[in-house]
Amino acid sequence: MKKNLIYIIIAAVLVGLAAYKIIDNKNDQEAEVREVARQVDKINVNVVTASRSNIETEYTANGTFVPKQELNQSADIAGRVVKVFVQEGSRVSAGQVLATIKRDAIDVDVTQAQNNLQNAIINNERYENAYKSGGVTKQQLDNSRLQLKNAQAALRAQGVRVNDTSVRAGISGIINKKMVEPGAVVTTGTPLFEIVNISTLKLLVLVDESQVGRIQVGQTVDINVNVLPDESFSGRITFIAPKSDASLNFPVEIEVQNKGNLKAGMYATAIFRTNHGAATQNLLTVPAEAFVNGVSSGQLFIVQNGTARLITVKTGKVYGNKVQILSGLKGGEQVITSGQINLDNGSKINIVK
Repeated sequence: MKKNLIYIIIAAVLVGLAAYKIIDNKNDQEAEVREVARQVDKINVNVVTASRSNIETEYTANGTFVPKQELNQSADIAGRVVKVFVQEGSRVSAGQVLATIKRDAIDVDVTQAQNNLQNAIINNERYENAYKSGGVTKQQLDNSRLQLKNAQAALRAQGVRVNDTSVRAGISGIINKKMVEPGAVVTTGTPLFEIVNISTLKLLVLVDESQVGRIQVGQTVDINVNVLPDESFSGRITFIAPKSDASLNFPVEIEVQNKGNLKAGMYATAIFRTNHGAATQNLLTVPAEAFVNGVSSGQLFIVQNGTARLITVKTGKVYGNKVQILSGLKGGEQVITSGQINLDNGSKINIVK
């Protein structure tokens, strides 16, 4: 009898413990359900803290030098080259005679044109006097005057041909290539000399789209030349392409005064600096992806009391993926970097990281 009572008591205790466990588990489940329900209304977002950091404000681009001026000087008239007055490496001035072309036949034409002009002058004088006495008509006099003008024009044309027998430099510079020798027969347009002017060179570089907004025409640029490491050079931006290439790079030209050691074709690095030449600067920045509808909008969301607050900031320069903040943030704010497409001003949020 006593043993049965003990079994009954033990069974009652076990039942009680089981009931307690069931109730406790039910309470835990209800708490979890409430938490899930509370989180359903929140939007998951990623955040980053707006902070100051030392930003590299120096941007480099590599390129090669090309002459500011270069010209393939050609012949303006066909004929046999009689003399060549320059060699490769010769310095020449614009208008200087580089070579001459045989002009014997042209001289014959010049003599004939002079004789025709002399006859036209004599005939016209005769007609002028005859017209005064009524010996010729006005039409005959006009024809005589026209023949005189034609003879004068023909002589001038022969003078142009004579001048064309002298091949003259179109620009000042250095003879880089000589492609003709005395005795060679050339035709009109035949390249005879390659002239390059390297007193001023142009450094051609490509600037990334994220950096092109930081530079401007007229800006001074430091230049490092690989083969001249002990010399310093600088240039001035003279051209920034209004359109990028297929790789979203913008061609930029930098004009450099040659100190005597630079050559066309040399490889060099342009160093674009902002902020009065400082290589780095302590700036307040946020990631570019934080902005709603792009950096140009100036709008982004910050975390405020568990909700998303839409604010407008004033932006500065873009340094890679970081955007300078000039006003609107003080630093330390949590800025939302993802999930903005689902947010409205005041939306409840859940910070993932």
